Amino acid sequence: MGMFLGQTFKAAIAAVMLFIFIGNTLIAHSAADQPEKNASVPRPQRMPTRHVPNFVQLHDRVFSGGLPENDEAFAELAALGIRTIISVDAALPDVDAAERQGLRYVHLPHGYDGIPTERSLELAQAVNQLPAPIYIHCHHGKHRSPAAAAVACLGAGLINKNQADQTLRIAGTGPQYRGLFASVADAHPLSDAALNQSGVAFPSIADVPAMAQLMVDLETRLSHLRRIAANDWEPPANHPDLDKDHQALLLMEAFVEADRIARQESLGDDFVEQLQRSIANAKELRQSVTRASLDRSAAATSLRRIEEISHDCRACHQQFRDVPSDH
Repeated sequence: MGMFLGQTFKAAIAAVMLFIFIGNTLIAHSAADQPEKNASVPRPQRMPTRHVPNFVQLHDRVFSGGLPENDEAFAELAALGIRTIISVDAALPDVDAAERQGLRYVHLPHGYDGIPTERSLELAQAVNQLPAPIYIHCHHGKHRSPAAAAVACLGAGLINKNQADQTLRIAGTGPQYRGLFASVADAHPLSDAALNQSGVAFPSIADVPAMAQLMVDLETRLSHLRRIAANDWEPPANHPDLDKDHQALLLMEAFVEADRIARQESLGDDFVEQLQRSIANAKELRQSVTRASLDRSAAATSLRRIEEISHDCRACHQQFRDVPSDH
Protein backbone atom coordinates (compact mmCIF):
# COMPACT_ATOMS: atom_id res chain seq x y z
CA MET A 1 0.00 0.00 0.00
CA GLY A 2 2.81 2.38 0.91
CA MET A 3 4.60 1.60 -2.37
CA PHE A 4 1.35 2.25 -4.29
CA LEU A 5 0.85 5.61 -2.55
CA GLY A 6 4.45 6.54 -3.24
CA GLN A 7 4.09 5.76 -6.93
CA THR A 8 0.78 7.64 -7.05
CA PHE A 9 2.37 10.67 -5.39
CA LYS A 10 5.27 10.64 -7.88
CA ALA A 11 2.86 10.37 -10.80
CA ALA A 12 0.82 13.29 -9.44
CA ILE A 13 3.93 15.45 -9.07
CA ALA A 14 5.00 14.62 -12.65
CA ALA A 15 1.52 15.50 -13.92
CA VAL A 16 1.55 18.84 -12.10
CA MET A 17 5.01 19.66 -13.50
CA LEU A 18 3.86 18.83 -17.01
CA PHE A 19 0.68 20.93 -16.57
CA ILE A 20 2.68 23.93 -15.35
CA PHE A 21 5.16 23.54 -18.20
CA ILE A 22 2.39 23.33 -20.82
CA GLY A 23 0.70 26.43 -19.38
CA ASN A 24 3.91 28.43 -19.35
CA THR A 25 4.79 27.36 -22.89
CA LEU A 26 1.39 28.29 -24.32
CA ILE A 27 1.38 31.65 -22.54
CA ALA A 28 4.91 32.41 -23.73
CA HIS A 29 4.03 31.78 -27.36
CA SER A 30 0.46 33.04 -27.66
CA ALA A 31 1.48 36.67 -28.15
CA ALA A 32 3.82 36.23 -31.11
CA ASP A 33 5.10 33.60 -33.49
CA GLN A 34 8.72 34.70 -33.13
CA PRO A 35 9.83 35.14 -29.48
CA GLU A 36 12.62 37.52 -28.65
CA LYS A 37 16.11 36.02 -28.70
CA ASN A 38 16.72 37.01 -25.08
CA ALA A 39 13.64 35.09 -23.92
CA SER A 40 15.56 32.03 -22.78
CA VAL A 41 15.65 29.53 -19.96
CA PRO A 42 18.37 30.01 -17.31
CA ARG A 43 19.95 26.72 -18.39
CA PRO A 44 19.03 23.73 -20.55
CA GLN A 45 16.77 21.31 -18.70
CA ARG A 46 15.03 17.99 -19.18
CA MET A 47 11.23 18.26 -19.17
CA PRO A 48 8.66 15.62 -18.11
CA THR A 49 6.77 14.02 -21.01
CA ARG A 50 4.74 10.84 -21.43
CA HIS A 51 5.19 9.95 -25.10
CA VAL A 52 8.20 11.95 -26.31
CA PRO A 53 11.60 10.53 -25.27
CA ASN A 54 14.49 12.60 -23.92
CA PHE A 55 12.65 15.93 -24.13
CA VAL A 56 15.16 18.72 -23.40
CA GLN A 57 14.53 22.46 -23.43
CA LEU A 58 17.40 24.62 -24.69
CA HIS A 59 15.47 27.89 -25.05
CA ASP A 60 11.87 29.11 -25.02
CA ARG A 61 11.69 28.44 -28.74
CA VAL A 62 13.83 25.28 -29.12
CA PHE A 63 13.56 21.75 -27.72
CA SER A 64 15.30 18.49 -28.61
CA GLY A 65 14.52 14.83 -28.13
CA GLY A 66 13.70 11.50 -29.72
CA LEU A 67 11.41 10.31 -32.47
CA PRO A 68 7.67 10.89 -31.99
CA GLU A 69 6.61 7.33 -32.77
CA ASN A 70 2.82 7.55 -32.73
CA ASP A 71 -0.20 9.84 -32.75
CA GLU A 72 0.00 10.22 -28.96
CA ALA A 73 3.52 11.65 -29.25
CA PHE A 74 2.53 14.15 -31.94
CA ALA A 75 -0.53 15.14 -29.90
CA GLU A 76 1.67 15.69 -26.86
CA LEU A 77 4.01 17.92 -28.87
CA ALA A 78 1.03 19.94 -30.07
CA ALA A 79 -0.27 20.22 -26.50
CA LEU A 80 3.14 21.51 -25.42
CA GLY A 81 2.77 24.31 -27.94
CA ILE A 82 5.24 22.96 -30.50
CA ARG A 83 4.52 24.32 -33.99
CA THR A 84 7.43 23.05 -36.08
CA ILE A 85 9.24 19.70 -35.95
CA ILE A 86 12.70 19.28 -37.46
CA SER A 87 14.03 15.77 -38.02
CA VAL A 88 17.79 15.31 -38.33
CA ASP A 89 17.38 11.53 -38.69
CA ALA A 90 17.82 9.74 -42.02
CA ALA A 91 14.47 7.99 -41.62
CA LEU A 92 11.57 9.51 -43.54
CA PRO A 93 9.41 11.72 -41.28
CA ASP A 94 5.75 10.85 -40.69
CA VAL A 95 4.52 14.08 -42.24
CA ASP A 96 0.87 13.00 -42.26
CA ALA A 97 0.85 12.29 -38.52
CA ALA A 98 2.35 15.72 -37.82
CA GLU A 99 -0.11 17.50 -40.10
CA ARG A 100 -3.03 15.84 -38.33
CA GLN A 101 -1.95 17.80 -35.25
CA GLY A 102 -1.39 21.02 -37.19
CA LEU A 103 2.40 20.68 -37.02
CA ARG A 104 4.87 21.43 -39.78
CA TYR A 105 7.61 18.85 -40.45
CA VAL A 106 11.05 19.82 -41.80
CA HIS A 107 13.68 17.23 -42.72
CA LEU A 108 17.34 18.30 -42.34
CA PRO A 109 19.21 15.04 -41.74
CA HIS A 110 22.86 14.68 -40.81
CA GLY A 111 25.09 11.84 -39.64
CA TYR A 112 26.82 10.85 -36.44
CA ASP A 113 30.17 12.03 -37.79
CA GLY A 114 29.27 15.69 -37.42
CA ILE A 115 27.09 18.43 -38.86
CA PRO A 116 28.28 19.88 -42.19
CA THR A 117 28.73 23.66 -42.34
CA GLU A 118 25.88 24.07 -44.81
CA ARG A 119 23.54 22.01 -42.65
CA SER A 120 24.56 24.00 -39.55
CA LEU A 121 23.57 27.19 -41.38
CA GLU A 122 20.23 25.69 -42.44
CA LEU A 123 19.48 24.60 -38.87
CA ALA A 124 20.19 28.08 -37.52
CA GLN A 125 18.07 29.63 -40.28
CA ALA A 126 15.25 27.22 -39.49
CA VAL A 127 15.32 28.09 -35.79
CA ASN A 128 15.35 31.78 -36.70
CA GLN A 129 12.70 31.75 -39.44
CA LEU A 130 10.20 28.95 -38.80
CA PRO A 131 7.20 29.19 -36.45
CA ALA A 132 8.21 28.45 -32.86
CA PRO A 133 8.38 26.60 -30.54
CA ILE A 134 10.48 24.14 -32.55
CA TYR A 135 11.19 20.50 -31.68
CA ILE A 136 14.37 18.97 -33.14
CA HIS A 137 14.62 15.19 -33.02
CA CYS A 138 16.71 12.23 -34.17
CA HIS A 139 15.90 8.59 -33.33
CA HIS A 140 16.75 8.26 -29.63
CA GLY A 141 17.19 11.95 -28.84
CA LYS A 142 20.58 11.46 -27.20
CA HIS A 143 23.20 12.28 -29.79
CA ARG A 144 22.32 13.91 -33.12
CA SER A 145 19.31 16.01 -32.13
CA PRO A 146 20.82 17.68 -29.03
CA ALA A 147 23.94 18.45 -31.06
CA ALA A 148 21.82 19.84 -33.91
CA ALA A 149 19.72 21.90 -31.51
CA ALA A 150 22.84 23.26 -29.81
CA VAL A 151 24.44 24.17 -33.15
CA ALA A 152 21.20 25.80 -34.33
CA CYS A 153 20.79 27.81 -31.14
CA LEU A 154 24.43 28.89 -31.10
CA GLY A 155 24.15 30.00 -34.73
CA ALA A 156 20.94 31.91 -34.03
CA GLY A 157 22.44 33.56 -30.95
CA LEU A 158 19.95 31.97 -28.56
CA ILE A 159 22.39 30.23 -26.20
CA ASN A 160 26.06 30.42 -25.27
CA LYS A 161 28.79 27.79 -25.36
CA ASN A 162 28.28 26.78 -21.75
CA GLN A 163 24.58 26.17 -22.35
CA ALA A 164 25.41 24.17 -25.48
CA ASP A 165 27.77 21.94 -23.50
CA GLN A 166 25.14 21.52 -20.78
CA THR A 167 22.63 20.44 -23.43
CA LEU A 168 24.85 17.56 -24.53
CA ARG A 169 25.44 16.47 -20.94
CA ILE A 170 21.75 16.56 -20.04
CA ALA A 171 20.74 14.67 -23.18
CA GLY A 172 23.41 12.03 -22.57
CA THR A 173 25.35 12.56 -25.79
CA GLY A 174 28.05 9.89 -25.96
CA PRO A 175 31.67 11.11 -25.93
CA GLN A 176 32.43 8.61 -28.69
CA TYR A 177 30.56 10.87 -31.12
CA ARG A 178 33.54 13.12 -31.56
CA GLY A 179 32.25 14.70 -34.75
CA LEU A 180 29.08 15.93 -33.02
CA PHE A 181 31.08 17.48 -30.18
CA ALA A 182 33.39 19.11 -32.73
CA SER A 183 30.42 20.61 -34.58
CA VAL A 184 29.08 22.14 -31.37
CA ALA A 185 32.54 23.44 -30.46
CA ASP A 186 32.90 25.06 -33.90
CA ALA A 187 29.45 26.68 -33.92
CA HIS A 188 29.20 30.45 -33.46
CA PRO A 189 26.61 33.23 -33.81
CA LEU A 190 25.80 34.06 -37.43
CA SER A 191 25.05 37.45 -38.94
CA ASP A 192 21.47 38.69 -39.24
CA ALA A 193 21.89 38.68 -43.01
CA ALA A 194 22.77 34.97 -42.98
CA LEU A 195 20.00 34.06 -40.55
CA ASN A 196 17.34 36.00 -42.44
CA GLN A 197 18.35 34.87 -45.93
CA SER A 198 15.25 34.45 -48.04
CA GLY A 199 14.40 31.51 -50.25
CA VAL A 200 15.86 28.83 -47.95
CA ALA A 201 14.36 25.41 -48.72
CA PHE A 202 12.94 23.67 -45.66
CA PRO A 203 11.75 20.36 -47.18
CA SER A 204 9.33 18.07 -45.38
CA ILE A 205 11.22 15.07 -46.82
CA ALA A 206 14.85 15.38 -47.89
CA ASP A 207 16.76 13.25 -50.33
CA VAL A 208 18.72 10.80 -48.14
CA PRO A 209 21.54 8.57 -49.46
CA ALA A 210 20.54 4.93 -49.85
CA MET A 211 23.22 3.72 -47.41
CA ALA A 212 21.89 6.01 -44.68
CA GLN A 213 18.40 4.63 -45.22
CA LEU A 214 19.74 1.08 -44.93
CA MET A 215 21.52 1.88 -41.67
CA VAL A 216 18.19 3.09 -40.26
CA ASP A 217 16.53 -0.13 -41.45
CA LEU A 218 19.24 -2.32 -39.90
CA GLU A 219 18.89 -0.58 -36.54
CA THR A 220 15.12 -1.02 -36.68
CA ARG A 221 15.34 -4.77 -37.45
CA LEU A 222 17.83 -5.38 -34.64
CA SER A 223 15.63 -3.47 -32.22
CA HIS A 224 12.61 -5.53 -33.24
CA LEU A 225 14.50 -8.80 -32.84
CA ARG A 226 15.63 -7.82 -29.34
CA ARG A 227 12.04 -7.08 -28.37
CA ILE A 228 10.90 -10.44 -29.73
CA ALA A 229 13.72 -12.25 -27.91
CA ALA A 230 12.76 -10.53 -24.65
CA ASN A 231 9.25 -11.95 -25.11
CA ASP A 232 10.42 -15.58 -25.42
CA TRP A 233 10.66 -15.22 -29.19
CA GLU A 234 6.98 -14.39 -29.56
CA PRO A 235 5.52 -11.14 -30.97
CA PRO A 236 5.27 -8.49 -28.22
CA ALA A 237 1.74 -7.78 -27.05
CA ASN A 238 1.99 -4.14 -28.09
CA HIS A 239 3.47 -5.05 -31.50
CA PRO A 240 1.72 -8.29 -32.58
CA ASP A 241 2.71 -7.86 -36.22
CA LEU A 242 6.39 -8.49 -35.46
CA ASP A 243 7.44 -11.93 -36.69
CA LYS A 244 10.91 -13.21 -35.81
CA ASP A 245 11.46 -15.02 -39.12
CA HIS A 246 10.40 -12.02 -41.15
CA GLN A 247 12.54 -9.60 -39.15
CA ALA A 248 15.57 -11.90 -39.49
CA LEU A 249 15.01 -12.08 -43.24
CA LEU A 250 14.70 -8.30 -43.57
CA LEU A 251 17.87 -7.88 -41.51
CA MET A 252 19.79 -10.23 -43.79
CA GLU A 253 18.46 -8.54 -46.94
CA ALA A 254 19.40 -5.11 -45.63
CA PHE A 255 22.99 -6.24 -45.04
CA VAL A 256 23.12 -7.76 -48.52
CA GLU A 257 21.83 -4.52 -50.03
CA ALA A 258 24.33 -2.49 -47.99
CA ASP A 259 27.12 -4.71 -49.29
CA ARG A 260 25.95 -4.12 -52.86
CA ILE A 261 25.91 -0.35 -52.42
CA ALA A 262 29.28 -0.36 -50.65
CA ARG A 263 30.85 -2.14 -53.61
CA GLN A 264 29.14 0.11 -56.16
CA GLU A 265 30.25 3.25 -54.36
CA SER A 266 33.76 1.91 -53.62
CA LEU A 267 33.46 2.52 -49.89
CA GLY A 268 36.56 0.47 -49.14
CA ASP A 269 37.65 -3.11 -48.51
CA ASP A 270 37.49 -2.76 -44.72
CA PHE A 271 33.88 -1.63 -44.86
CA VAL A 272 32.93 -4.46 -47.21
CA GLU A 273 34.71 -6.97 -44.96
CA GLN A 274 32.67 -5.78 -41.97
CA LEU A 275 29.48 -6.18 -44.00
CA GLN A 276 30.46 -9.68 -45.13
CA ARG A 277 30.89 -10.77 -41.53
CA SER A 278 27.50 -9.32 -40.64
CA ILE A 279 25.90 -11.03 -43.64
CA ALA A 280 27.26 -14.39 -42.46
CA ASN A 281 25.92 -13.81 -38.94
CA ALA A 282 22.57 -12.66 -40.30
CA LYS A 283 22.24 -15.81 -42.41
CA GLU A 284 22.98 -18.01 -39.39
CA LEU A 285 20.54 -15.97 -37.32
CA ARG A 286 17.84 -16.54 -39.91
CA GLN A 287 18.35 -20.30 -39.62
CA SER A 288 18.44 -20.47 -35.81
CA VAL A 289 15.63 -18.03 -35.12
CA THR A 290 13.05 -20.27 -36.78
CA ARG A 291 13.47 -22.75 -33.86
CA ALA A 292 14.19 -20.22 -31.11
CA SER A 293 10.76 -20.36 -29.46
CA LEU A 294 10.93 -24.18 -29.12
CA ASP A 295 14.62 -25.00 -28.78
CA ARG A 296 16.80 -23.52 -26.01
CA SER A 297 19.95 -24.15 -27.99
CA ALA A 298 18.55 -22.34 -31.02
CA ALA A 299 17.41 -19.48 -28.79
CA ALA A 300 20.89 -19.15 -27.28
CA THR A 301 22.48 -19.25 -30.74
CA SER A 302 20.09 -16.57 -31.98
CA LEU A 303 20.93 -14.29 -29.06
CA ARG A 304 24.65 -14.76 -29.71
CA ARG A 305 24.20 -13.87 -33.37
CA ILE A 306 22.22 -10.74 -32.48
CA GLU A 307 24.93 -9.67 -30.03
CA GLU A 308 27.70 -10.39 -32.55
CA ILE A 309 25.91 -8.36 -35.21
CA SER A 310 25.34 -5.52 -32.74
CA HIS A 311 29.00 -5.63 -31.69
CA ASP A 312 30.14 -5.50 -35.32
CA CYS A 313 27.76 -2.60 -35.96
CA ARG A 314 29.25 -0.64 -33.05
CA ALA A 315 32.79 -1.39 -34.22
CA CYS A 316 31.90 -0.33 -37.75
CA HIS A 317 30.34 2.90 -36.46
CA GLN A 318 33.46 3.74 -34.48
CA GLN A 319 35.66 3.16 -37.52
CA PHE A 320 33.56 4.69 -40.28
CA ARG A 321 30.60 6.67 -38.92
CA ASP A 322 31.40 8.40 -35.64
CA VAL A 323 34.75 9.96 -36.53
CA PRO A 324 34.86 13.64 -37.52
CA SER A 325 34.88 14.24 -41.25
CA ASP A 326 35.89 17.25 -43.32
CA HIS A 327 32.91 19.44 -43.97
